[in-house]
Amino acid sequence: MPPLQLHLHAATAGAARHGNLTVRQSSRCFCSISRGRRTALVATAAATRESKTRTAADVVREFYDGVNRRDLAAVAPLIAEECVYEDLVFPRPFVGRDQIIGFFGEFMGTISPDLQFVIDDISGEDSVAVGVTWHLEWRGKPFPFSRGCSFYRLLDSDQQEQLQIVYGRDCVEPAAKPGDFALVIIRGVTWIFERFPSLAGML
Repeated sequence: MPPLQLHLHAATAGAARHGNLTVRQSSRCFCSISRGRRTALVATAAATRESKTRTAADVVREFYDGVNRRDLAAVAPLIAEECVYEDLVFPRPFVGRDQIIGFFGEFMGTISPDLQFVIDDISGEDSVAVGVTWHLEWRGKPFPFSRGCSFYRLLDSDQQEQLQIVYGRDCVEPAAKPGDFALVIIRGVTWIFERFPSLAGML
């Protein structure tokens, strides 16, 4: 019984002297394994905290930064597989990551890298919804008819373990500005709908 008690004490505390060399080697091995596991756990926890502390606004900023750098590899992970992206210049939305990346790939391939998005203002209070106002600049100078506003909705991705964009909408400043005539058009269209309600079903 005494030798067994002595061996257990040495294995756990590393303080007794029973088979001195063997006990100390066993104790060192135990500490080394524990230290390695602690390092791995700390590294994993740090990475998890980093991904969790990135806000929705941070992800949207990274999105614009990737577009400005013409870096599709950086943009792709920020977009969800089933994302829907509406650019109101186009008649139909882009659906799915592949279509969206294809659109931005064409944009990056045809537009000079000197043309850059500049964020004027961005909302940061909401955890999953972000609004942005922006404009384009050519070599540091404002580009004509390039002001716009965008909305993004984000959700956590189980696969990527980060927030991803699941919906986006861009509204760009029109080159043709009808001014007050736009109110005349709206008033005329609503007058027609009031007189002929069935026409509203064609919308």
